[in-house]
Amino acid sequence: MGQVSNFTIRQVSFYVVLIALGILLFKELYAYVPAALGAITFYVLLRNSHKALVEKRKWSPQYSTIVLMLLSFLVIVLPIGLLITLLSSKVEYAITNSNEALNALSAVINDIELRYKVELITDENLKNLANNIAQWLPNVLNATFHSLLAIVILYFILYYLLMEGKELEYWLLNHIPLQHQNIQRVGAEFNTLVISNALGIPLTALIQGVVAFIGYWVLGVSDPWFWFVVTTFAAMLPLVGSALGYVPLAAILFATGKTTHAWILLVYGVVVIGSVDNLARMFLQKKMGNIHPLITVLGVIAGIQLFGFVGLIFGPILIAIFILLIRIYFNEFVPEKQNQILQDSSKPTE
Repeated sequence: MGQVSNFTIRQVSFYVVLIALGILLFKELYAYVPAALGAITFYVLLRNSHKALVEKRKWSPQYSTIVLMLLSFLVIVLPIGLLITLLSSKVEYAITNSNEALNALSAVINDIELRYKVELITDENLKNLANNIAQWLPNVLNATFHSLLAIVILYFILYYLLMEGKELEYWLLNHIPLQHQNIQRVGAEFNTLVISNALGIPLTALIQGVVAFIGYWVLGVSDPWFWFVVTTFAAMLPLVGSALGYVPLAAILFATGKTTHAWILLVYGVVVIGSVDNLARMFLQKKMGNIHPLITVLGVIAGIQLFGFVGLIFGPILIAIFILLIRIYFNEFVPEKQNQILQDSSKPTE
């Protein structure tokens, strides 16, 4: 066996050090990956506006960046923050007054058990639930502080992305080991996916929330604004969706004796709110990008596990980019096999 060259040893050593430092930094900064992904999302949404202001309106890059960041905060971050604050305040109040809520819940459950001769929950389970609720409050407060810090980091990263985005894109274009047309294809696909998910998913959820609010208001539900927020956020989740908002509310109506209202709400939720979801998704997908529903569902599930709330946007993007990279691999490295597959698929079947 020949001796390993000094160049190879130095190269491997450099890779080991580089990978070790990368793993260390990623481990320490992983909690703020959602902030970085959020900054990338805002950059994609604001990139063309920033370019137009600088090149056409002749604004200075710094002035354009500050104005766009302020607008994004007022139009996007602030309303979402107010909705989360409304929801958090209700949750915090419920946790703080959990004993009263549990006593009321226990009375309702006992009434149902006596009426229908069934056992729904035991006193021991209620006691365990109270202990768990007491432990949740510090986590809620800590999550609020962490969210504020994440927003600060998001805008810190966004500032430099908008200021130096052109240089960054040029560097990526020249250093990613793919053909120029494939790099452009990935960039265009990424841009479409970010816009489709960053705007499509929240808009669809907001439309469902508004439609649900109308139903809650007509039925005379107590605190319809709170349930509007719950339904809107729930509508962004896969599989269960907005049902996570109106089904518990219907259960409360059943428990308080408003059986007719509960059945009306369930029918309204399944027929009207569910139909609005399908119609809104079809319309927005045609306008922003046609993403397969399976990619959206699996992507949201994986994204939430990886990145938390921002995974609603980047989960489907990761899966779609993964599939795109597989197609690019065949185009980049196995052109003959791809051509053969295309030719075979175009032949008429006997």
